[in-house]
Amino acid sequence: MLDPSSSEEESEEVLEEERREVLVVANSSQRSHPAAPRELGRQGDGGAARPASPSPSVRSEGREEQERLQREESDKRLRLQLYTFIARCIAYPFNAKQPTDMARRQQKLNKQQLQVVKERFQAFLNGETQIVADEAFCNAVRSYYEVFLKSDRVARMVHSGGCSASDFRDVFKKNIEKRVRSLPEIDGLSKETVLSSWIAKYDAIYRGEEDLYKQSNRMALSAVSELILSKEQLYEMFQQILSIKKLEHQLIYNACQLDNADEQAAQIRRELDGRLQQADQMAKERKYPKFVAKEMEQMYIEELRSSVNLLMANLESLPVSKGGPEYKLQKLKRSQNCAFLDIGDENDVQLSKSDVVLSFTLEIVIMEVQGLKSLAPNRIVYCTMEVEGGEKLQTDQAEASRPQWGTQGDFTTTHPRPVIKVKLFTESTGVLALEDKELGRVVLYPTSNSSKSPELHKMVVPKNSQDSDLRIKLAVRMDKPPHMKHCGYLYALGQKVWKRWKKRYFVLVQVSQYTFAMCSYREKKSEPQELMQLEGYTVDYTAPHSGLQGGQMFFNAVKEGDTVIFASDDEQDRILWVQAMYRATGQSYKPIPASQAQKMNSKGSNIHIDLTQTADRAQKHGMDEFISANPCKFDHATLFRVLQRQTLDHRLNDSYSCLGWFSPGQVFVLDEYCARYGVRGCHRHLCYLNELMEHSENGAVIDPTLLHYSFAFCASHVHGNRPDGIGTVTIEEKERFEDIKERLASLLENQISHFRYCFPFGRPEGALKATLSLLERVLMKDIATPIPAEDVKKVVRKCLEKAALINYTRLTDYAKIEGYSCVSSTTDTLNQAPPSVKLEEVIHLAELCIEVLQQNEEHHSEVRITALAAFAWWPDLLAEHAEKFWSLFTVDMDSALEAQPPDSWDSFPLFQLLNNFLRNDSLLCNGKFHKHLQEIFVPLVIRYIDLMESSIAQSLHRGLEQESWQPVNNGSATSEDLFWKLDALQMFVFDLHWPEPEFAHHLEQRLKLMAGDMIEACVKRTRIAFELKLQKTSKSTDLRIPSSVCTMFNVLVDAKKQTAKLCILDGGQEFANQWQQYHSKIDDLIEETVKEVISLLVSKFIAVLESVLSKLSRYDEGTFFSSILSFTVKAAAKYVDVPKPGMDLADTYIMFVRQNQDILRDKINEEMYIERLFDQWYSSSMKVICMWLADRLDLQLHIYQLKTLIRIVKKTYRDFRLQGVLEGTLNSKTYDTIHSRLTVEEATVSVSDGSGLQGITMKDSDEEEG
Repeated sequence: MLDPSSSEEESEEVLEEERREVLVVANSSQRSHPAAPRELGRQGDGGAARPASPSPSVRSEGREEQERLQREESDKRLRLQLYTFIARCIAYPFNAKQPTDMARRQQKLNKQQLQVVKERFQAFLNGETQIVADEAFCNAVRSYYEVFLKSDRVARMVHSGGCSASDFRDVFKKNIEKRVRSLPEIDGLSKETVLSSWIAKYDAIYRGEEDLYKQSNRMALSAVSELILSKEQLYEMFQQILSIKKLEHQLIYNACQLDNADEQAAQIRRELDGRLQQADQMAKERKYPKFVAKEMEQMYIEELRSSVNLLMANLESLPVSKGGPEYKLQKLKRSQNCAFLDIGDENDVQLSKSDVVLSFTLEIVIMEVQGLKSLAPNRIVYCTMEVEGGEKLQTDQAEASRPQWGTQGDFTTTHPRPVIKVKLFTESTGVLALEDKELGRVVLYPTSNSSKSPELHKMVVPKNSQDSDLRIKLAVRMDKPPHMKHCGYLYALGQKVWKRWKKRYFVLVQVSQYTFAMCSYREKKSEPQELMQLEGYTVDYTAPHSGLQGGQMFFNAVKEGDTVIFASDDEQDRILWVQAMYRATGQSYKPIPASQAQKMNSKGSNIHIDLTQTADRAQKHGMDEFISANPCKFDHATLFRVLQRQTLDHRLNDSYSCLGWFSPGQVFVLDEYCARYGVRGCHRHLCYLNELMEHSENGAVIDPTLLHYSFAFCASHVHGNRPDGIGTVTIEEKERFEDIKERLASLLENQISHFRYCFPFGRPEGALKATLSLLERVLMKDIATPIPAEDVKKVVRKCLEKAALINYTRLTDYAKIEGYSCVSSTTDTLNQAPPSVKLEEVIHLAELCIEVLQQNEEHHSEVRITALAAFAWWPDLLAEHAEKFWSLFTVDMDSALEAQPPDSWDSFPLFQLLNNFLRNDSLLCNGKFHKHLQEIFVPLVIRYIDLMESSIAQSLHRGLEQESWQPVNNGSATSEDLFWKLDALQMFVFDLHWPEPEFAHHLEQRLKLMAGDMIEACVKRTRIAFELKLQKTSKSTDLRIPSSVCTMFNVLVDAKKQTAKLCILDGGQEFANQWQQYHSKIDDLIEETVKEVISLLVSKFIAVLESVLSKLSRYDEGTFFSSILSFTVKAAAKYVDVPKPGMDLADTYIMFVRQNQDILRDKINEEMYIERLFDQWYSSSMKVICMWLADRLDLQLHIYQLKTLIRIVKKTYRDFRLQGVLEGTLNSKTYDTIHSRLTVEEATVSVSDGSGLQGITMKDSDEEEG
C-alpha cells in the first residue's frame, strides 16, 4: 500500500502538471471554457514580480493559500471533465465488454483481521476451543502459528494489502502435506482423509464463531459484484474514484442525456467525425508528433483514420436501438433502382424506398357508445374496427341499453399515416335482410404522436337517423418503431426535394447508426413520397421567412449546394425536431434556440421545456462547460494517465487483494475510453507500468505477471511488432520505454535481492518464477533476439549475493531483538561476552540460519520445480546464495569458536546441528562452508578421541585394581563403566555423521580397535583375578562359589556380547576380511578365557569330590583301618543305635553340589556357559568316580563305600538331569560302567550280608529321601 506521506508532494506536482497540460490543450481551442484562461492567467501571474509587501510572511502565506485554492479548483474541474467523458463511455459502450474470464480476486486481510486470526489460533493451542484434535495436528498448528502467523514478513504482507485468507490456507495446506506424508501408514485411514480432516479443522479455527451460512452468502454476493457490474454500479465506482458528488453526477447525467441512446450515438458520431477532421487538419498543417522515423508521419495519419473507421464499423454493427431487440440493423442496399427520390453526390450511398419502410403496432380499444336512442333497449349492437388495407375485427355483442365493451384490437401496419375506421351495427330483424344495419361510423387518422388516452369521437350517422349526437369512446395507441426518431407535421421547401412550400407529414428514420433520412408520407402509403438523406447537412434555427405562408417557427438544413427550410407551428415542436436532426446529422455545432440564448442574458423568460430546464440547471451549477466541451480538443493521453492513476489507487485500496489487477468493470471502462478517445496502447501500458512500479517501490504487492503483460506489449510496440495494429513509434514513447525498462530492471533486481521479503512464504503464488521470467524479458535487447542464459544467470547471481547479505543482516538484527547480542557487529560486545554465552548465541543463530534456508527451499523452490527448462541454473544459484549466506555466518562462528578454552567440547552440538542440515542437502553437502566446518572440527574430534582413549585406559586400570567384584547389572562396576564409555564414545562419533567418507571410516576403525584393545585388557585382568580368587577358596564340601567369582564370569560373558557391538566394523569386502581376522582374535581370546575359567571351576569341584573319595578309601578291603571300623561299629550296634556310616559324607557332598549349582544358576547370566559348565562338571565327576572304582576292581567295596557311592551317583545323576544336562551326557559309558559295578556290588552285598544296604540301591526308586 502507498504510504500517504511518502510521495504526496511529488504526486501533487505531477498531477498538477498533467492538469495544466490538459487544460491548456482544452482551453486553447474551446470557447466554452471561460474559467480556464483566467486560471491559467493567474498561474502565469504567480511567476511575475509582485508589489512589495510590508510583511513577507503574510505575503508568502497568502500566495500559498491562493495556489492551494487554484490547485483544488483545477483538480475539481479536471475530475468533472474526465467524469463526463467516462459517463458517456459507460452509458453507450460500443467497443469493449466486461471480461468474464479474469481470475477471481480474494478478499484481503487487514491488521485487525490478522490479530483476530492470531488470537483464534492461540486459543486453540491453549485448549480454549471445542475443536477435538490429535497431537500431530496440534504440532502442525503450533508450527504454523510460530513460524507463519507471528512472522513480521506476514505482517508486512498484510499491511501492503497483498494477502488474503486463501494465502493463509494455502501455506497451511502446503505445510501439512509434508507432515502427513511423513506419517506412518494406518490401515483403513488414507492420508488424503487425514489431509481433508486437518483442512476442515483449520477452517473451523480460522472462522471461529462466525456464522458459516452468512459468510458464504456474503462472499458469493461480493464475488458476483467483482465479476459483472451494472451501469449504475459503474457510475458509482467512478464517482468514488474521481471524488464526484452525487448531485454533480445527476446534473451531468441529465444534461448529457445518458439515458438517451440516440443522443449518445449521435455524440459518438460527432466525436468520430471530429477526430477525422482533426487527422485531416494535422495532415494539412503537417504538425505531427516526433517519430523515430520520418516515414511514420504519413503512416500515423493512416492509423488515425483506420482507428476511426474501425470505431465507425463497431458503431455501425450495433442495433439501431438497444431498447428493442426485435429490431435488427437494416443493411444499406446498393440498389440499381434509378427511381431515387433524393439525388445526392455520386459517392454517397443512396437510399431506396424499401430502406425506410416502417412497421407500426396499433392498439384500438373500444370503450362505449353514448347517445344511442333510436333502438329498443333489448336490441343487440356491436362494433367493427379496421385499419384500411388490413383485416377487420369485431367486438362482442351488447344490448342497446348498455353499449359497453372494453374490447381491444391489435393491428400491424406499414403506414406512418394509417386510416382507422370504426363502425357501429345493430342486428337486422327482417327475414329478408342480408346485412346488419349500420348505425354510425368514425374515421381516425392517428400518428405516433397522437394521444393514447381514451377520447369521445362524434360518429357520422346515416340520413334520417334519430341519433344525431351519437358518440363513441375509444383509445388508439400507435407505437413508435425504434428506428423512427421523430415524426410530425412540418412545412418544407427545398431545392432538390419538396420543391413546393406546403405542410407534409415527416418522419425522421434511422436506417443504420450512420444513415438517417427525412421522409414525407401520404396517407395510407407505406413508402415515402419523398426523402432526403441527412448525411452532410447542418441543422440550425433560423428567423421567420416573410415570403412563406404557413408555419411559425423556422429552421433549416444546409449542405453545399442545397438548403431545405422547415417550419413548425410551435416552438416546442421546433426544438424537438432540431434536436433529433442534430443527433442525426452528427454535426459538431450544437444549435441554440433564440429564446434560450435570450434567457442566458436576461431573466424572466418562461420556457417550460424539460431539456431547457436541464441545461439551465447544468449551467447554474457550472456544468455546461464540461458537458458542451468538444472531446476532440482534449489531450486524452494525459487525461487517461490521470484516470488510470486514480483508478489504480482506488483498486489497491479496495477490499480485494488485487495485486495491481483492475476489476472487470474497471478494465471495461478503461478499454472503452482508450478506444473511443484514441489513447495509444503503448502510452496506456507505459503509464500503467509507471504507476505499478511506483506502488511496488512504495511497498505494495504487485503481480509480476501483470508487469510482464504490459512490458511485453510496450516492447513489441517499440520494436515494431504492432501488437495493436499501430506501426508508428514516437520518440517520446521510445524514450519513456527505455527509462521504464531501466527502472523495471532495477526494481526486479531489487525484488530478487529481497525475494524473502517481497515474496514471503512463496506468496503470491508463482511470483518469484514470474519475476525471473520478466527479468529475462527485460534484459533482452530487442524482441527477436533472446538473451543468453549465462547473462541472465550473471545478473541473478549478483542479486542473490545481495540477498544473502540482506537476509543475514536482518537475521542478526532479529537475533539481537530476541536478546542475543553476540551477533552484533560491535567488537566490544563480542570481546566482553563469556565464551559459553558466545557459543550459545552462535548455536541459536545457526538454528535461525537453518530455518531461513529451509523456508527458502520450501517456499521458493517452485522455480526449480516448474521451470526446469527455462531456469535450469536456478538450483545452482540458490546453492551459491546459501554458500554466501553461510560465509557471512562463518565470521561469527569462527569468532565464537576461537574464544572457547582449549579441550572444551561444548562446541560439538554446533557441528552436529550444522552438519545434519548440510549433509542432507545435495547442493551444500561438502560445499565450501561444509568443508570449512570439517576443517575446524577435525582437530577437535581427534583430540577428543585421544583424551577419551587415555581416560578410559586409566579408568580401567584403576578400576580393576580397586575392584570389589560386586555384581553391577551384567558385570562389575569397572566393566560396566568401560563398556558404557566405549559405547558412548562410538555413539558420539556416529552422531557426528562425518560427511567425508575416508575420515569417517578412519574414526570408526580407530574406535573399534580401541574397543578391542580395552576389552582384551579387561578380559585378561579378569582371568587373572578369577584364578587368584578361586585359589583362595576351600577344597572341602564347605566350598560355596563366592559371588565375586560369578561376577568375574559375568564380566567375561558381557565382554563376549559387547565385542559383537563395539568391535564389528562395517566396510568393504577386502577390509572386512582383514578386520574379521582381528575381530576373531578377540573372540578367540574371550572364548579361550571362558573355557579356562570353566575348567578352573570344574577342577575346584572335582577336588572336593576327590577329597570325599579319599575319605571313602579308608574303608578299602584288607586295610587295618577298615577292620577296626567294622569291629567298632558291630560292637557298638549291640548297645546303641549307631548311625549308618557314610550317609553324612554323601549328604554333605550332595548339598555341596546342589547349592553350588543354585549359586551358578542364579549368578551367571549366560545359560550356554552354565550348561557347558554343568556338562564338564558332571562328566569329570563321573570320570573321577569311575577311575576310583577301577582302582578297586579286584576288591569288594565296603558296604559303607557302596552306600555312599550309590547315593552320590544317583543324586548327582538326578540333580544334573534337573539342571538340563542332556541324556547323552548323563548316560555316558563312564556312567554305565559305574552303574554296572555298583549294581554288582549291591547284589554281592545282598547275598553275603543278610541285613543288606538298608534300602539303598541303584534301582530307580522314589522311596529314598531327596
